[in-house]
Amino acid sequence: MRTLLTQSIDLDAAILLIVSFAMISQRRIVSLVHLYTVQGVTLVLATATVAYVTGEPHLLYSATITLALKVFLIPILLHRVIDRLDVRWDVEPLINIPTTMLIGIVLVVFAFDLAAPISRLSSTIARSTLGIALACVLLSFLMMIVRAKALPQVIGFLAMENGLFFAATAATNGMPMIVELGIGLDVLVGVLILGVFMFQIREQFDSLDIRNLERLKEE
Repeated sequence: MRTLLTQSIDLDAAILLIVSFAMISQRRIVSLVHLYTVQGVTLVLATATVAYVTGEPHLLYSATITLALKVFLIPILLHRVIDRLDVRWDVEPLINIPTTMLIGIVLVVFAFDLAAPISRLSSTIARSTLGIALACVLLSFLMMIVRAKALPQVIGFLAMENGLFFAATAATNGMPMIVELGIGLDVLVGVLILGVFMFQIREQFDSLDIRNLERLKEE
């Protein structure tokens, strides 16, 4: 039974990695929100599985908070922002998709190499997935770099936080409950602030392309 649950966690980690790759290649913003929701569901399943195996009750609370925030509340807020701004596509990435995917592969190899010594020191049931968690963080960071519009960058930031959350679960069976509550609140407030920020960009420049902000430097 324990072996089956361990394989289930590995499967969840693999899904997170596949979704991260899908996000850096996806240009339709609504699909990015859907992929972010899939990440949230996968993170809930992985956290709940680790909680069941280890008997750590705070991980069940973490899974509940993740379900509420990352599967329901934040995706709903993002969909409302998309509808209000009427932005459906990110058609001008700073780097083309094939090059981005190649860079992503290099980052995954680097993440696995970086996580290998840490995984050997860890004694958690999910220690074998630490490399994937770090890879998800790096892929999300890459997504933030190569996107020209503000909204995909916000989704990349949220996806990076998912990777960090999964890395904490893989390395140490999760963070203390008070820390997780604080991070969840910070993420929610961050989404609200970034939503206001995007509305201001749209009102000022009639576009969400952050390269327009360079005009402010020139002025």
